[in-house]
Amino acid sequence: MPVRFLDALRWRLPARDWFPWALLAGLGTLVVLLILFVQSAREQAERERQLRCLALNVYHEARGESRAGQLAVAQITLNRVASPRFPDDVCAVVFEKRWDRLRHRNVAAFSWTELAPDTDLASPAWRRSLAVARAALAGQGDPRLEGALFYHARHVRPSWARHRRPLARIGRHLFY
Repeated sequence: MPVRFLDALRWRLPARDWFPWALLAGLGTLVVLLILFVQSAREQAERERQLRCLALNVYHEARGESRAGQLAVAQITLNRVASPRFPDDVCAVVFEKRWDRLRHRNVAAFSWTELAPDTDLASPAWRRSLAVARAALAGQGDPRLEGALFYHARHVRPSWARHRRPLARIGRHLFY
């Protein structure tokens, strides 16, 4: 009796009707795989865009620095991404502009973005910047800079620095 009950629950297609269902199942599988592939490609392209923006910032802000100095600049950029006070995207942080009351204009967070300098993508400095950006995105960094959001070159004295506590001096930069 239990076997007949289970047989009654089974859905059986006549032999000639299996092909459309198999074709539909195969097409459905292909559509799902295509969607997953496109989503993966988009995510990879976004990771590459974030990497490139971070590497550009390292290149233009600290290419003459030691690896520790370059990594510190990258870490500040990523700290800003994590902070609710700044955009939540690396490229948005790097190219961010805010209104400056004293200058009566929008001012870039990183001055090189206003100057539009050339980037030598074939140079060793660019390759180092990419490597540092990868390391920073992988979580490598200086524990002293956890939560730090600002830095400046040691040879300048920005007014905003008077109101912040210095956390570290790495290479030619002070970090707050």
